[in-house]
Amino acid sequence: MLIKKYMAQNKVALFTGNYHHVRDGVSLTLNRLVAFLLENGVDVLVFGPTIDDPPMEHSGVMVAVPSVKAPGRPEYRITTGFPDDAREKLEDFDPDIVHIATPDILGYKALKWARKNSVPVVSSFHTHFTSYLKYYKLGLMEPLGWKYLRWFYGQCEHVYVPTESMAQELRDQQIDTNLKIWARGIDVEKFNPSYRNPSWRKKVGFSEDDIVVTFVSRLVWEKNLELFADVVQDVQKTEPKLKALVVGDGPAMTGLKQMMPNAAYLGFLKGEELSSAYANSDIFFFPSDTETFGNVTLEAMASGLPCLVADAVGSKSLVAQNKNGFLGDVNDPETFKKYLKKLVDDSDLRQQMSAESLTRAEDYSWESINNNLLGYYQEILQGITTS
Repeated sequence: MLIKKYMAQNKVALFTGNYHHVRDGVSLTLNRLVAFLLENGVDVLVFGPTIDDPPMEHSGVMVAVPSVKAPGRPEYRITTGFPDDAREKLEDFDPDIVHIATPDILGYKALKWARKNSVPVVSSFHTHFTSYLKYYKLGLMEPLGWKYLRWFYGQCEHVYVPTESMAQELRDQQIDTNLKIWARGIDVEKFNPSYRNPSWRKKVGFSEDDIVVTFVSRLVWEKNLELFADVVQDVQKTEPKLKALVVGDGPAMTGLKQMMPNAAYLGFLKGEELSSAYANSDIFFFPSDTETFGNVTLEAMASGLPCLVADAVGSKSLVAQNKNGFLGDVNDPETFKKYLKKLVDDSDLRQQMSAESLTRAEDYSWESINNNLLGYYQEILQGITTS
């Protein structure tokens, strides 16, 4: 393609707060992007924090920068600067585009370097940081957070957001940079209903008659774990065939087990075990309102699950009310209870929503999505060569 041929002559420096030290949606998305760029002849150099024994192998060449453990979330790292040796490697690399995935200290330093050296800057919006503040009793800092983000993104040529609903939230906060959609993709060979197997359910402790409602994510309170536990356990009082499955690990694991002792906890899964966990479920329930996209929701859809999610940015771009699931108000647990009970009681409805989830998931091809990003890069580089 013309895009690939053009971009093959160029180099991208990527700055991120997480590339391989935590396996989550951000690190997986960025690693997939870097692998895609390298496969198509684009040179990439990644800058970010690291740890001694990262849980995943990273794509491409990475330059480690100093960092400290995040307060209250020690598994995450906060960058503390951009040292001279890393800066020299950046200058030797001589990038054509600087892509900043995290507006942290490293991102700020990268932005300053790029502006000083007349290198175009783009940024991608992966984490809804301001929405996290309320979970740490820091809600009063939200206006200050948005003020910084308005300044930061105002220095960028493009800002890539995963959904139109997220773009609209940024516009509502007067962030009027050139916003472009860079969605997230799914491998429908990896996630699909063919992994359903009665023996898998039996091994976990479920019968074929049970209705399994599943939560998949890192176990942190900002994913609205309390709401998940409250809703499921209340519905179970009148629906004993409803059983809960939790997939994931994190600092809230112990607290959630205390709140919800009768759920099945499988910890962190990957590969076929993760595919099997989705496919052997009957309902996906994810009430998090802090998502910019919701990779796990898309994985659940590709696995053929009706989805009960928060009516919030990210999730509502994937789930259509009364089509492939329901959208609930996180401030009104009763709406979630009503929808969950409806899904438990109506097997025909579950089948209809399952089919719709499968159809919608087919629209999210990684090849197409990352090729769109190459096109955005090309817009900037063509603008430079023609100006």
